[in-house]
Amino acid sequence: MHYPHKVSRRKKVRAVGFRKRMSTRKGRKIVNRQRRMGRSVGVR
Repeated sequence: MHYPHKVSRRKKVRAVGFRKRMSTRKGRKIVNRQRRMGRSVGVR
């Protein structure tokens, strides 16, 4: 049986987490756009 690829949580958070987003200008833009859309953006 084939199992799906399992990414470690730590690696994922470091790649696409809140702090990573906030560290770049474009990332902050993404977060603000999500907030405008009404999504709650939390720290993972």
